[in-house]
Amino acid sequence: MEARIHEILKFIYGPETGDEVGTRLEERLPELLRAIREPETGPLDQRDAFVITYGGQFTEPDTPPLRCLEEFSSRYLAGPVSGIHILPFFPYSSDDGFSIIDYREVDPELGTWDEIGAMGRRFRLMADLVLNHCSVRSSWFKGFLRDDPKYAGYFLTVPGDTDVSGVTRPRALPLLTPFETPSGRKYVWTTFSADQADLDYGNPDVLLEFLDIFFFYVSQGIQVIRLDAVAYAWKELGHPCIHHPKTHAIVKLFRALIDAYAPWVVMITETNVPHEENMSYFGNGSDEAHMVYQFPLPPLVLDAFLRGNTGHLRSWISRLPDDDERLLYFNFLASHDGIGVTPARGILSDGEIDGLIASVKERGGLVSYKATAEGDVPYELNVSFLDAVSERELDPVLRARKFLASQAVMLSLRGVPGIYIHSLIGSGNYLRGVSETGMSRTINREKLALDLTAGELEEEGSLRSMVYSGYRAMLEARAEAPAFHPAGRQRVLETDPAVLAVERISPDGADAMLCVVNTCGSR
Repeated sequence: MEARIHEILKFIYGPETGDEVGTRLEERLPELLRAIREPETGPLDQRDAFVITYGGQFTEPDTPPLRCLEEFSSRYLAGPVSGIHILPFFPYSSDDGFSIIDYREVDPELGTWDEIGAMGRRFRLMADLVLNHCSVRSSWFKGFLRDDPKYAGYFLTVPGDTDVSGVTRPRALPLLTPFETPSGRKYVWTTFSADQADLDYGNPDVLLEFLDIFFFYVSQGIQVIRLDAVAYAWKELGHPCIHHPKTHAIVKLFRALIDAYAPWVVMITETNVPHEENMSYFGNGSDEAHMVYQFPLPPLVLDAFLRGNTGHLRSWISRLPDDDERLLYFNFLASHDGIGVTPARGILSDGEIDGLIASVKERGGLVSYKATAEGDVPYELNVSFLDAVSERELDPVLRARKFLASQAVMLSLRGVPGIYIHSLIGSGNYLRGVSETGMSRTINREKLALDLTAGELEEEGSLRSMVYSGYRAMLEARAEAPAFHPAGRQRVLETDPAVLAVERISPDGADAMLCVVNTCGSR
């Protein structure tokens, strides 16, 4: 095993324990690597784009939803889309999949590993490694509740009167949740909800468990691993418990293992935080994430279209490093969550953020809040990007064009596009779902009947058809131009404030394209 891996483990656990953990990992590696086979796909290039979707996105009677997704993908994604990010498809208890009960099984209500494998033979698959927490209904946590010595150290507990006010909170919920065990009441660290118990990486057994899971996913054909909520992984009282140096060390460990044993795998970190903090997960450019999400992009594009002014968007793009081919951005405008407000702070003024919030509310959207020392503050705008950027009262043709113009911004920029399924097929706010679940994020998570959706996509002149066909045409044009290589250069040109003009240049400098988007229909 490489010396770099041993050094990282010693940094995390100290010299003696780090060496012991390294020895245990080295002993396990032959078995972990036995089932892994290198795929035939090559490095990411301009032909790559990912669709983000739930495994249960499409349904039809007597058919596993994953098979429905495979059918939809074969019919509508193959060609312009190379990859699919299937959001957590494991048994779960809450948070639409992100409270995982069993990391090694496919939710039987969705299908089996066979359906996952079938899609993996046609597309690059991205899957979530939800390593910050697991469900309180998992066998691990049930063992903890029984005082099973194997799982007693899997979860982080502190006395109930511990001062945790300095801990960064992503949601406006209590950090500690009490649970009864044979040895007494224990207060468990629950960063995201009372149903999601945080795992304690101070215990090497937890880290080794997740390394096993990582290699298992790779053996199942997963080529892109998304480290979900990784910024919160390491906890230490007296520290904000976000971006801890040992959290970065855990990311470095995964990268070192990928480089040594599965170099075709791409690792992406999900860190919905201010831009500079997000960029820190590139490390030195070659020792942490291959890709990071461009979290400021959604609020900045929305701001540009709402105000008809691309000034902030232009300024931000101009500051993005584009001279290091190792740094890949994952560009997206919509997701299963919402439009994050936090990444835009420091770029947009408080007044401009208030304007975003007001506009989203006017267009039927909702706002989620998180707890801070200053009280609850807006964290996320929950809205369909179609409804957020393109008014419902517009003529359908103009509405589709305006929405597609916003998507053209994302497709033109340096990086790899990530397209949420509801953006690709032109879905609006799902307010009935919000009233049924009581969850603001449900507004952008509607599940659809496969046959009805296919019919709408095939119906000439329907909004879904216009959005999908326009999106497909842009993706096909992008795939043919080396200038759109994700590691290529980009240059923002001076234009009218309402217009964004970006020149893209291929890594070898031989191909160039000019992308021009007007954010204001009156000019």
